[in-house]
Amino acid sequence: MELSSALKKMHGELVNPTDEFVQGIDIHSLLPQQEPFVLIDKMMHFSTDKVLTQHCIREDCIFVNQGTLSANGLLENIAQTCAARIGFISRYIFNNDIKPGVIGAIRNAEIISLPKVGDTITTEVVIREEAFGMSLAEASVKLGDKTIATTEIKIAI
Repeated sequence: MELSSALKKMHGELVNPTDEFVQGIDIHSLLPQQEPFVLIDKMMHFSTDKVLTQHCIREDCIFVNQGTLSANGLLENIAQTCAARIGFISRYIFNNDIKPGVIGAIRNAEIISLPKVGDTITTEVVIREEAFGMSLAEASVKLGDKTIATTEIKIAI
């Protein structure tokens, strides 16, 4: 049984929190990464199979060079969005400590454009499959209505 189905059966309403509740969570409490390595400002939406995060690109970010977030920074933002999902499940559903995941693979990454300092990006991760502690997800990063990056990512928990 995949994690999403198991969670829905075990915890009912906990897997469908309101966006208002999710947006009030300090993102640092969900991530194993800490400053200056955090590339998410807040979680905007959580469900067991979909997570949305937002991040405003800042000049002091270690992935910013000459006013632009690097492609590596975009991929790290996607990985941290996956980590925030795992962190929410660990902390709020299973009442456990946050544990780091491991990126198993990044496939079909397409970086269309890079955001600049001051831009706010929204990252969506949709879980497609889960088995044996691995999650396969599709991710996209948007700047406004424009998609600027897409990829598939495997995460091991």
